[in-house]
Amino acid sequence: MKFSTRQDTDLPADALFAAVSDFPRMERILLRRGASLRRLDGQVEPGPGLAWQIGFDWRGKARELQLKVTSWQPPERLGFSGMSELFNIVLTATVVALSPGKSRLIFEAEVQPRGMKARLMLQTARLGKTQLDQKFALAVGDFIQKLAADAA
Repeated sequence: MKFSTRQDTDLPADALFAAVSDFPRMERILLRRGASLRRLDGQVEPGPGLAWQIGFDWRGKARELQLKVTSWQPPERLGFSGMSELFNIVLTATVVALSPGKSRLIFEAEVQPRGMKARLMLQTARLGKTQLDQKFALAVGDFIQKLAADAA
């Protein structure tokens, strides 16, 4: 199942990419939201190979996700791949400059099942895909607004 949204912002493309790829800040955001986080790599500089073990509660059950940076092409593209017990996840963030002071973030998430239970969950989720798309767009939009407010 694939989710995609486009969000425009009043940030220059370089500033938007810098905000989206500010991994220490993302780690703090996740920790504030109740997730547990552990770095799996020893890298200091951002780029391919950065990896995390992320623990969180979803629908009353503890879940874990391993997430790794797979693509790093500043100031345009950032890619992640992840794996949980039930799903493989691919995330892509693409920054497009619209003008010197405006840019657009195209954020895509693709979720693939790893077994029959996950396949059934996704099949059921497809029935409410429109609502899921709206929630996804709202969450990404709120995130971009916070980034723009912090950068201003």
